[in-house]
Amino acid sequence: MTVLMRPQALDNFKVREFQMLIDGKWTNGAQGGVIERKSPGHGVVVSRYQAGTKADAERAIHAARNAFDNGPWSRMTGAERSNILLKAADLIAARSDELAYLDCIESGKPISQAKGELSGAVDIWRYAAALGRDLHGESYNTLGDGTLGVVLREAIGVISIITPWNFPFLIVSQKLPFALAAGCTAVVKPSELTSGSTLVLGEILMEAGVPAGVVNILAGTGAEVGAPMTTHPDVDMVSFTGSTLVGKLTMANAAQTLKKVSLELGGKNPQIVFPDANLDDFIDAAVFGAYFNAGECCNAGSRLIVHRDIADEVTRRVAELSAKVKVGDPLNPETKVGAIITPEHLAKIDTYVRNAETAGAALSHGGAPLDLGLGQYMSPTILSAVQPDMAVAREEVFGPVLSVLTFETMEDAIRIANSIDYGLSAGVWSRDFDTCLTVGRRVRAGTIWMNTFMDGAAELPFGGYRQSGLGRELGRHAVEDYTETKTLNMHMGRRTLLWASN
Repeated sequence: MTVLMRPQALDNFKVREFQMLIDGKWTNGAQGGVIERKSPGHGVVVSRYQAGTKADAERAIHAARNAFDNGPWSRMTGAERSNILLKAADLIAARSDELAYLDCIESGKPISQAKGELSGAVDIWRYAAALGRDLHGESYNTLGDGTLGVVLREAIGVISIITPWNFPFLIVSQKLPFALAAGCTAVVKPSELTSGSTLVLGEILMEAGVPAGVVNILAGTGAEVGAPMTTHPDVDMVSFTGSTLVGKLTMANAAQTLKKVSLELGGKNPQIVFPDANLDDFIDAAVFGAYFNAGECCNAGSRLIVHRDIADEVTRRVAELSAKVKVGDPLNPETKVGAIITPEHLAKIDTYVRNAETAGAALSHGGAPLDLGLGQYMSPTILSAVQPDMAVAREEVFGPVLSVLTFETMEDAIRIANSIDYGLSAGVWSRDFDTCLTVGRRVRAGTIWMNTFMDGAAELPFGGYRQSGLGRELGRHAVEDYTETKTLNMHMGRRTLLWASN
């Protein structure tokens, strides 16, 4: 049985109202529409955002373009921008409880997890500020007498930043501070399901001293707001996190004007466990990796690829620990697995489980939505006897569903891990370092965890192979991703005449 944390009704809840930020001013949308957001965990309206339109997106893009071309931000020193970003980080830290609460009630994630994400976000903003101060070019003084080559790094320009609903504040923090540190301006569209914390970020950046027009934030749908953000000729780069399907559409839109594109997309991430692994550590990581954020996580370890000699024991122990996971009210500090983002998404998760059973998978734990009186929840679910060609083993379920597959040899494990279209992350578990290193080198994924899972740091690049995306976020080159290089080839003294002498 799953441990249930029944949600308490949000009686007399005061709905929070949000406008959009364009050119340093808080304003209503061009058509006056409103988006209402219900808490996935409680079923009541908690936020209302002004609904952005194409006209609003174009106003925001114009403001960002003008701020970049004519404003002070791109011309400030790295130290000046860094100091403003550090102040923003301090203000984020001061309002972290408020921001975490918004992410919790809008997305359904547990409040304790949301607070942890805010702590990580503050660290990222401070790291980006430090990198921005150290942004520099190169010089070459070995090109011959009288010749000096200088390579500059210049801000690429206006960035469209489009973020998903599953980690609202954390993911915008993996993009925006690095773009700002480079000297870029931005138009930001958070998901229309979870826009609150990103709109509050607009208040914070204005208070920190970011000039008007440098950051513009508006809620809205992909069709109304996202489309012009990816096609408008005044946008120089698009940074998108979301599904692989929408990522492909984003790339096609951006190709019309040959914009630079950074994409962080889906994942179907394996944890490969060998018989000599520390199973106590692995079992905890398997459960955490599968159910963290209710499995609504591109990095979720949703495929266990287990050596057949230990498959029964691993499945049994994972099921035993899954039964102890506390599922329910996102506002309860003891909750580990919160609500599912929408009723439609819950139905999609349930369909994957039903179809897997029909295809021959065995249900080892959970397997159905939970009725907790309020909101929508899914029981942590384990499917065993899963075959590599089943949809549940190949497609991103984006829910708390764990598929158990088996292997006999290392070659089998690597083949199964690499047999899908994604390549975001993977884990390998063995006490033998050669085994870990061999698997880590041969699995096609952007991050490989060895004897751990889903650890991270601002210093480590994040991104995927194949259809998990293009480019990397975080790491010491993150600011450079928002720059162009420019070569200055300087000649001193008389030039050697090539044609005039004839």
